[in-house]
Amino acid sequence: MDMNTIEAVVPTTDPAQWRAGDAWLAGGTVLFSYGSVSIRRLLDLTTAGWLAISSTPDGVDLAASCTVAELYELPTHAGLPNNWPALELVRQCCEAFVASFKIWNVSTVGGNICTALPAGPMTSFCSALDGVATVMTPAGGQRQVPVADLVVGDASTSLAAGELLRSIHLPAAALRATTAFRRLSLSNLGRSGVLLIGRLGDEGGLVITVTASTKHPVQLRFGAAAVQPLPGAAVVHGHLFPQNPRPDAAALRRALDEAIPGTLYHDDVHGDPLWRRDMTYRLAEEIRIELLQSHLPDAPLADGYLPEGN
Repeated sequence: MDMNTIEAVVPTTDPAQWRAGDAWLAGGTVLFSYGSVSIRRLLDLTTAGWLAISSTPDGVDLAASCTVAELYELPTHAGLPNNWPALELVRQCCEAFVASFKIWNVSTVGGNICTALPAGPMTSFCSALDGVATVMTPAGGQRQVPVADLVVGDASTSLAAGELLRSIHLPAAALRATTAFRRLSLSNLGRSGVLLIGRLGDEGGLVITVTASTKHPVQLRFGAAAVQPLPGAAVVHGHLFPQNPRPDAAALRRALDEAIPGTLYHDDVHGDPLWRRDMTYRLAEEIRIELLQSHLPDAPLADGYLPEGN
């Protein structure tokens, strides 16, 4: 789509240059698809030269400008520790785009998160692995925020005017975890209607991250995972259940009831809220069984998945 309101394209990564009527341009796949009647300038990040992916023993850092195609190749990078099994989520989440290689080569991790669609698979991926975003401010500073807190609603983020997502850090503790991935849509090539990712850490802490079915990410943290702050955070993020390291099916249902009110389930052509709700309970139970019973054999047995009253 042509954007005939644009008066200038400014190559910059400096939030201090932002002014009303500006928009950050990374891949532009959504920006040019939807168009705009109010944008006057594009602040162009495409020549920023940020290193797409870097890793240390502490984890992986993704530039906001990292493309989906570049992220897809992350598991093959030389020098990565061989005890980061959670990297298998990379390709599962990239494939959840159900997009052509043309989109993969342009669309960016940061752009997908900042677009803040409930079905954004980069939001799912980074939230599930306790990703922490570094945000640059117009005043010249930086702040860190969990990706799960960056997206606050359908097409809505916690970013202030002019703020720029610079990078996302995925901590090694999350990358060492065993994971389980579940996704549903109303058609084989449809947008995700429900996408859940489970994670079981070395210490036995279970984390289930709900996306796509809800308007923003929701995390349930059980046992040890409920007492460990994210990198750079003073408090533990998510809905916490520290006294229940191995929830049975009934406890998981109660946790979902507590964490997700009915009004939080998303409603659009890609899924009715009641369907999304029931499938969230079903997939969460599948994840609980896969992670707890496969890796902790004395975990409680399953006894059904549907919400109370169904």
